[in-house]
Amino acid sequence: MHHAPLPVIEISGTPEERGRQYGEAVRSRIDEAIAYYTEAFGEASGLTWDQVTARAQLWLEPVRDHAPELVEEMQGIADGAGVGLLDVLALNARGEVIYDSTFSRLPEDEEAAEGCTSFAAHGPASGDGHVWAGQNWDWRAAVAGTVVMLRIVQPPKPTLVMQVEAGQIGRQGANSAGIALNANGLGGRFDDTVGLPQTVIRRSVLDQSNISDALRVLSRTRAHIAGNALLTCREGFAIDVETTPAGHRWMYPTDGLLVHGNHYQAGIPAALAADYRPLAADSLVRVPRAEQGLRRLRDSTGPDESRKTIQQAMSDHLGFPESLCTHPDPRRSPVRQWQTLVSSCVDLTSGDYHVTAGTPCDRDYQHLPWNLYDGPHAPR
Repeated sequence: MHHAPLPVIEISGTPEERGRQYGEAVRSRIDEAIAYYTEAFGEASGLTWDQVTARAQLWLEPVRDHAPELVEEMQGIADGAGVGLLDVLALNARGEVIYDSTFSRLPEDEEAAEGCTSFAAHGPASGDGHVWAGQNWDWRAAVAGTVVMLRIVQPPKPTLVMQVEAGQIGRQGANSAGIALNANGLGGRFDDTVGLPQTVIRRSVLDQSNISDALRVLSRTRAHIAGNALLTCREGFAIDVETTPAGHRWMYPTDGLLVHGNHYQAGIPAALAADYRPLAADSLVRVPRAEQGLRRLRDSTGPDESRKTIQQAMSDHLGFPESLCTHPDPRRSPVRQWQTLVSSCVDLTSGDYHVTAGTPCDRDYQHLPWNLYDGPHAPR
């Protein structure tokens, strides 16, 4: 069966110019995203899209204070797509709206963190000597048509390549400084102090030109909701940081391999410890299965073999349909079905970026037309 590749979009210029180029390129996809989230919020909690965007205004000034250029970029997206700034901000803060108890308290099964399984492999875990990073990004199946691959040329900052939902300014990807960010939702409710949306924090991390500055963004910003950040750099270093509004914990690879899902693996936060239960129970299966499959990278003799090994590992179906390679569950209503939207495989040594436009079990990798190191801050 033929599967269409993910659209590839490149933007450059001032923040407003980049945003306008982006908005014009994904205009119909932003309309599709707004239509989906209007239906999803309505079904889950009775909220209208106007109510969602009104609440999104809560994050406008915190984002402007943190990174005014990102608000300019979002305004450009809105202008290019023919929608309002708050529409774009709501698409970037959709997870924060879901978890904001002052606005919305959704049923427990609606609160499940965005499902993802992330990995880093280097050193003894990588038989070909390359540094690998990637993930299966699992989210609502109905937004698959909104997903694009976005390249942002923004000197003097590093050039970025990311997979995002149309209109989002950040999610997961890598940059021309040789840093990859793979991210996972973690779940759990904390206090109602306003923090930054995950998309803004992730973009700010990837805007950095060295691993220390990237970690500094995570340690010095307060997120509104919990999120996991797995950072990998070309030099052969990886660290996973479980960030919450109440503090962070971190972990390092074992024998060069690190895999993270949607449950707390470095330690359960004190605010949740008394009655913590993973909201994404399948994460308890996905992580060890990914570890088992990715250990075969130790025997790889070259990048082509490594990519095949990674794709095979990330195609595991134990626990199907909500397995490592996630497929829509027909027992759920269409608006609540999940699937793997993108499976990414990034070779930080060579700069090659591969993705699947959907589940990796039945699709070939799409080799993106850009090399990570075609841009400022490329490692020497």
